[in-house]
Amino acid sequence: MFILELTYIAPLDRIDALLDSHVAWLDEHYAAGVFIASGRKEPRDGGVILAVGDDRAAIEEVVASDPFLVDGLCTYRVTEFLATKVAPELAPYRETLAG
Repeated sequence: MFILELTYIAPLDRIDALLDSHVAWLDEHYAAGVFIASGRKEPRDGGVILAVGDDRAAIEEVVASDPFLVDGLCTYRVTEFLATKVAPELAPYRETLAG
């Protein structure tokens, strides 16, 4: 599982101008089963996405297509973690430690 943390590096009026494109990008990756939760940070200086994928390279490819990033409006921090304990609703995403 991955935590994708966006940090805005542009004024909010530029973020808002691309918000519909960003939401369409989110919807595409929810439909593909990659994103499982997302939302704004508070205060509104970026956002957070929980994502699942086979490997970091695949997730970084998804991140690279975010309209916010393509237009230079944000930076991303990608953190991979093993979700070894999850709520019952997230059971399909539970991971086990190797070895």
